[in-house]
Amino acid sequence: MTSMTERHKTLEKNVTLLGIAALGAVVIGGVVEIAPLFWIDNTIEKVEGMRPYTPLEQAGRDIYVREGCYVCHSQMIRPFRDEVERYGHYSLAAESMYDHPFQWGSKRTGPDLARVGKRYSDDWHVQHLKNPQSVVPESVMPQYGFLAENDLNVPDIAANLTALRRVGVPYTDKDVKMALADLEAQADPEADAGDLEERYPKAQIRDFDGNPSRLTEMDALVAYLQMLGTLVDVDGAAAQEELALERGR
Repeated sequence: MTSMTERHKTLEKNVTLLGIAALGAVVIGGVVEIAPLFWIDNTIEKVEGMRPYTPLEQAGRDIYVREGCYVCHSQMIRPFRDEVERYGHYSLAAESMYDHPFQWGSKRTGPDLARVGKRYSDDWHVQHLKNPQSVVPESVMPQYGFLAENDLNVPDIAANLTALRRVGVPYTDKDVKMALADLEAQADPEADAGDLEERYPKAQIRDFDGNPSRLTEMDALVAYLQMLGTLVDVDGAAAQEELALERGR
């Protein structure tokens, strides 16, 4: 016991030895945590219903990021009673698997948006973006009415999808080829959408901003918001996820 105490004191007093010991502990811990990842295909349990974003939703997400919406709105509901009762079922890892980067966030000046899809009408979203205080008087959110005035201009949506495919998002060759047509068709209920709904299940096809004569940035952003949290049957998927965890123990 005395010998161990003396060794411990020696280690504490010798900066070099303490640094080497600390480095050794970090290396061992890192190897134990990281090494197994090289032998598994995916760290995320896939769930039924999850799909890549449509070109219009992806364009809306890019606008969401561009305008800094993620700074005040998180997109991850934690598994705590107060959060679940307010925002809905806690978020599943698979729901963010095609996000580059993810929008979990760490601050909530505004509410979490992980399950905002279909909770409000398109008109509500448009009005909220144009004049937030008109629907939420205490809101400190700035006005984004200019989105309804800006035509949606995506220089090369096919290139965007190609880049995302290179980092693992499973867009097909047809998805990339049809990217521009899909983007325009989703916001035009009178257009021929082809097999858009087949390739992107649960895609919502309609005019989103109240002005069917133009395709605007407002269309894209509202399409993105209306999709959030609507793709996965979270109750069934959560049970599947928990079962997988139990089997892995």
